[in-house]
Amino acid sequence: MIETRNRISIENNNSTMSDLVFLLLVFFMMTSTLISPNAVKLLLPESGSKTMAKQTVTVYIDENYNFQVGDNPTDIEGLQPLIAAGIGSEAEASVVLRADKTVPVQYVVNVIDAVNAINDQTGSKHKVILATSPKK
Repeated sequence: MIETRNRISIENNNSTMSDLVFLLLVFFMMTSTLISPNAVKLLLPESGSKTMAKQTVTVYIDENYNFQVGDNPTDIEGLQPLIAAGIGSEAEASVVLRADKTVPVQYVVNVIDAVNAINDQTGSKHKVILATSPKK
């Protein structure tokens, strides 16, 4: 009688599975440290209110009075088209304004005027919300 030398093993080898889990863990740890929730570092004004809103578009004004809509740097003339593009066809969007606390009020008013001009053109009810940091 002829016997085969190769026998089929029923046991599971989990060493490759643990390697895969370890590599996924390292990958997610590395990518999570690369994500920055605030693209522009600002020193926000302090407030005691805790109003939260769904943000559609974020406008940044840094300490050098540079405007940025989302990831796109712009000037005062480019605010309205970029905000309108970010809002799209929404009827009641929220534009979150993240302005450094050293920025003069006129720059904040420029953003509000741009949103109001979009509201007048489209007949919508978009609003501007000023982002603040909690009081210490």
